[in-house]
Amino acid sequence: MTADLLLTGARVVDARRDLPDAWVRVHNGLIAEVGTGLAPRASERIDLGGATLTPGLIDLHVHGGGGHAFEDGTDAITAGVAAHRRHGTTATLVSLVSSPLDVLRRQLTRVAVARRSDSAILGVHLEGPCLSPARRGAHDPGALALPDGPVLDLVRDAEPGLIRQVTLAPELPGALDAITELTALGIRVAIGHTEADYALTREAIARGATLLTHALNAMPAIGHRLPGPVPAALEDDRVTLELILDGVHVHPAVARMLLSSAPRRVALITDAMAAAAHADGAYRLGELDVHVADGRALLDDGVTIAGSTLTLDRAVRAAIVDLGLAASDAVGAATAVPAAALGDPARGLLEPGMRADLVAWDADWRVRRVWGGGIRVE
Repeated sequence: MTADLLLTGARVVDARRDLPDAWVRVHNGLIAEVGTGLAPRASERIDLGGATLTPGLIDLHVHGGGGHAFEDGTDAITAGVAAHRRHGTTATLVSLVSSPLDVLRRQLTRVAVARRSDSAILGVHLEGPCLSPARRGAHDPGALALPDGPVLDLVRDAEPGLIRQVTLAPELPGALDAITELTALGIRVAIGHTEADYALTREAIARGATLLTHALNAMPAIGHRLPGPVPAALEDDRVTLELILDGVHVHPAVARMLLSSAPRRVALITDAMAAAAHADGAYRLGELDVHVADGRALLDDGVTIAGSTLTLDRAVRAAIVDLGLAASDAVGAATAVPAAALGDPARGLLEPGMRADLVAWDADWRVRRVWGGGIRVE
């Protein structure tokens, strides 16, 4: 039997397995076989020398990277996605911050163009504009809107399948009905940038919301009498909780608690802005100025966090090295969990028929090689 590519001498890890001394056969851009022992023949064979091989990482929430903000046009989108791909993220949901609706329409068109030439772009996550003014974080207050007719028209008018996820605050007038309508359109609704309490969060989930945007950030904290949105999400198996594991947004002890409380339901994300995989300095996030120093991004007030400079490989490494998470669980949180959250059956595991999006890691969980659809990423 011949094949396009055979990777041998690997520890194969995904959310369901951790196999030593294994191999993966790739044919026509898809995983054909995974096994141990005697490997099949192949037209190209690469011995990974004991490296760990995982599925490509999937980021549900990222605003830019490599010095490029996704709001800045098609070239910036493709360049930013490429910067994260070099760090193992082979599938990206392009996140757009709150902007006036005419601006968002132009941005959606640019993402649609970029998606046609880059299979790593899964579509768009609209993080806003239907957010709580009190919990807006690094979103322009002048761009916020209610989830009414004009916003829903924006979503309906978009290229089919382009908008995959929308974050909104369920306490806004009309938000619960909007969740029902967006869900009926096949769009994943995330609760975020919100003042919602426990009961309202449960109602939003009952209406169809299935994600919690960057859990614990831009929402009420967990209180012993006022539990807030996080416990409501933790207790419902339908909900995926996003986590920014950069040591800045969430304390490691709290992150560990979250991961242990919702096994296989926490999706590691970056919420990265343009400075990810790039230098410190001055940047823009939407219409707001951002200053990055020592890898920490803040607005002009010097207090408000403006996304992260995280890459998803660093989040996986932190989960394993700093939090002590099992490798299969940490990898799953950046692969199988986000794939399931989006309802994407083609990614997230090392199984026959899946896309051959692959990452080879060294013993310190640093990315060494990346393949997208079986093609080596340079």
